[in-house]
Amino acid sequence: MLEYYNYIKALHLIFVITWFAGLFYIPRLFVYQIEAFQKPSPEKEILGKQLKLMAKRLWFIITWPSSILATLFAVWLLILMPAWLQQPWMHVKLGFIVLLFVYHGMCHRIYKQLQHDIIKWTSNQMRMWNEGSTIILFSVIFLVIVRDAVNWIYGVLGIVSLAILLMLGIKLYKRIRDKNPNA
Repeated sequence: MLEYYNYIKALHLIFVITWFAGLFYIPRLFVYQIEAFQKPSPEKEILGKQLKLMAKRLWFIITWPSSILATLFAVWLLILMPAWLQQPWMHVKLGFIVLLFVYHGMCHRIYKQLQHDIIKWTSNQMRMWNEGSTIILFSVIFLVIVRDAVNWIYGVLGIVSLAILLMLGIKLYKRIRDKNPNA
């Protein structure tokens, strides 16, 4: 079975990438849905219908299947390499994966609300929410690549710094949009 390890790993990575693609794009569609909901008729209804369809296709044709397949291939890899479960970096990585599943679940909840025209978030809050998957992705990639080579304090400081930079970028973009609504 180990002769198939690289194929299984490649498939795992492909589905992780497509899963994250869906998790990066779905909140952007949520932003557009929230903003469309505030437009006058008939623009509100036309945009709303199209954005709901786009979100549905992205969510159920790309994001959900990718999450399931990435998970299945990950479990398969762990079955082939059970010693990884003894590694501290793997414990931390699995913690971030739990956060990723929570993030995915929250996105599903928001998706369902927006499909029923229930708006509980502002577009700016959704822009900040969108960065959650970015922080998880950075964390997991660095953990997998550098493993124990990085001091955990520096790793935590790096993630916090990334989060601060992302939030500052969002605030800067909001100021630019407020000054120029077509930006």
